[in-house]
Amino acid sequence: MESHPSDGTEQEDPLAMDPEWTQLLWFVAHTRPRAEKKLAEFCVEQGYEHRLPVYRSVKTYARKRVIFEKPLFPGYMFARVERRHRLMLVQNRYVANLLDVHDQEEFVGQLDAIYRALDARVEIRVCPEIKPGLQVRIKSGPLRGTEGWVESRAK
Repeated sequence: MESHPSDGTEQEDPLAMDPEWTQLLWFVAHTRPRAEKKLAEFCVEQGYEHRLPVYRSVKTYARKRVIFEKPLFPGYMFARVERRHRLMLVQNRYVANLLDVHDQEEFVGQLDAIYRALDARVEIRVCPEIKPGLQVRIKSGPLRGTEGWVESRAK
């Protein structure tokens, strides 16, 4: 016997049962200007797993010392949601663009390395001798063994 919408029986959404549709995936959210923390709050409200690596910045005013937490990657935040919730993230007013992560395992490793460095209170600074196109490998510290290519540098 076929189910009809008006007969009171519920129909299951075929996509809700699709394992790919409910798979948790990491995405890189390119945020609107200065919206990283607002997007992180939205993720908390929605119950989405997210990461917003921040570092401490100290400003000294006349008689006051203030500590700020600034995004390590200005304009970006990382979120892990089911594929079916991707659209909710994209349509958020804080997101300019949502980038897919093609190698989820490598991405998780990179996030872990970033947080190890932040937890170890490693100083983050600009190294002018490192130019775009250069292959780099970190030799010591919490990120030891991490390798990559320098794609671009902010001026």
